Amino acid sequence: MRYLSLIIVLFVSSIWASDDADTFYRGVDLSYVNEMEDCGAAYYDSAGIPVDPYTFFADSGANLVRVRLWHTPTWTSYSTFEDVVRSLERAKVAGMNTLLDFHYSDTWADPNHQTIPAAWQAITDTDELADVLYEYTVTTLTDLDTLGLLPDMVQVGNEINTEILRPPDTPGYPIDWERNIVLLNHAIQAVRDVDPQIQVMIHIAQPDGVVWWLDQAIRLAPFDILGLSYYPAWSDYDLPRLGELIQTLSADYRVMIVETAYPWTLDYADNLPNLLWRDSLLPDYPATPQGQYHYLLDLTRIVSESGGVGVVYWEPAWVSTTCGTPWGTGSAWENATLFDFDGHALPAIGFFSADD
Repeated sequence: MRYLSLIIVLFVSSIWASDDADTFYRGVDLSYVNEMEDCGAAYYDSAGIPVDPYTFFADSGANLVRVRLWHTPTWTSYSTFEDVVRSLERAKVAGMNTLLDFHYSDTWADPNHQTIPAAWQAITDTDELADVLYEYTVTTLTDLDTLGLLPDMVQVGNEINTEILRPPDTPGYPIDWERNIVLLNHAIQAVRDVDPQIQVMIHIAQPDGVVWWLDQAIRLAPFDILGLSYYPAWSDYDLPRLGELIQTLSADYRVMIVETAYPWTLDYADNLPNLLWRDSLLPDYPATPQGQYHYLLDLTRIVSESGGVGVVYWEPAWVSTTCGTPWGTGSAWENATLFDFDGHALPAIGFFSADD
């Protein structure tokens, strides 16, 4: 069963594409909500009435929740398996689809950091590491299935522009594609073997390098969704050019903007520097609540009209609290959440229910 034929995989993929052809996802990454609430954060609708973030986003029109999973973090008690269970349970109660984001690391994975979990660092043989990766993925998903929490989508890695599962403090370039493909294909196969109806996502940071990456990954097993991060601060693509790229990619892939955000202010609620600043702004979209809203409306329209299948807002609830992060006390994102500094919902909440 572990080595299903390519024909079967492609057949099943065609069924998914048909079933989901009319679904446009408007999602939220709520990985921080449990921690923020434990730190005393409170959330309100625009009228000041307290809300549960999961229920609130679902009632506002969001139909997908994304949650991240670290392997064995020693620096936090969140984004662990137990925390993911808590999040998926809340998403299930709220009636939303779920996307599980395997970082395959003990900490944040991105193009500059794809650090192998400490538990696997002694493994140098690629085939042995691939087997461990496969078993971990299968075990995690099987345990979730036992709890009735099997996700609808699975990301095999987070922003995997560079080589995955690499030793600490290594650059990730040049990519050993033979090793990279073996590892990724084992992760994809693990998801398929647990349940072939789960949609598998490959996630690349920023549109700028995605064509090159796909051209290199020619022996990658079939997957179902190509997820892209899109943050204007770190991309040379404006919205029209992004639409052109999605239109091109959509000839071969179902494309989703699986991470995006936009600042609604350049002010601070704490002393921790914010990640999105003036260089995050696009012309015609000021750092105001309305500017944030119109950015999301226009981005979503462009993605939809270009053949994309969804837009996910990254960390809309990472508000400022007295709890700490690896970077200091507070939030590095409170000016890009979908709640103001008092926890009240901002106008951009309306993008979940707006017409394309």
